[in-house]
Order: sequence, then structure tokens, then C-alpha cells
Amino acid sequence: MSIENVREYLRQYGKDKDIMEFKESSATVKEAAADLNTEEGRIAKSMSFMTEKGAIIIVLAGDARIDNRKFKDLFHEKARMIPLDQVESMTGHPVGGVCPFAVKDGVDVYLDDSLKRYETVFPAAGSPNSAIELTTDELEKLSKAVSWIDVGKLPG
Repeated sequence: MSIENVREYLRQYGKDKDIMEFKESSATVKEAAADLNTEEGRIAKSMSFMTEKGAIIIVLAGDARIDNRKFKDLFHEKARMIPLDQVESMTGHPVGGVCPFAVKDGVDVYLDDSLKRYETVFPAAGSPNSAIELTTDELEKLSKAVSWIDVGKLPG
């Protein structure tokens, strides 16, 4: 089970006990924000894309969207989300629980600058009803992110 893989992964950092599990779904930004009683922007949503080099995960603020022009300028190809029925097999996590921890080998993780507005954020933890609160520095360290990037577009 994906959440157990994440729990085991986070154990090495002493963060496994910080995972929160909810009775209700936290699979969408709106649901997660309600479960955590926080603003949608603080939900660190993990979006999975297929590139010529393989699957990648980009973690953005919950209120941000992918800016297709920025994505193409950075990765030199069009943004193509992984089909829902392939997300788990390609990333190691189910839809709604995709997170930047304990991902399959070869999956690169990137963090979008839209997250830097917050001291702490809430990524999922491998299931559609889990989350963990981390500082952006902790997120960078624990996700083993390739880099911070700017491919997000904020509302307004």
C-alpha cells in the first residue's frame, strides 16, 4: 500500500508519525483544505506528467495551475498528464494520493515556486485521505527534488 511505503520512507527522517489520516477524502485540493482547515493554496498538490525522459511529478500550491507556455519553455515539450489509469503504476501512488515521497525509481520530482509563499504546506502522503505538514525546506529535502521551478500560474 502506498501510504505504508511513504510511512516507511519518512521513518528515516523521523517524520512517519506526522502523517495525518482523515475519515473523509482529501484527494482534491478543496477536500484537503477542508479537512485541514486551511486555505487551498497551502495544499501541495502533486501533478504527474509524462515526458520524453519518463514520468515526473511537479508539486504546486493548491491554487496554482500549470502554465503550459512555462512548462514547454522549461521541458521543451508539451505538458501531458499521465492518464488516470496509469498514474499508480508509473508513480507508485494512487490518484488523489500522489506525493513526492517514495516514488518509483526514475520519477523526478520538481517543486514549483508557487509553494514558496507559505511557511508550511500540506502534501499528500500516499493515499487519498492523508497529508503531512512540512516547511518548504523540509519538503525540498524529503522529496529529493531535482530543483525548484517556475511553471505555475496563480489565480488572478
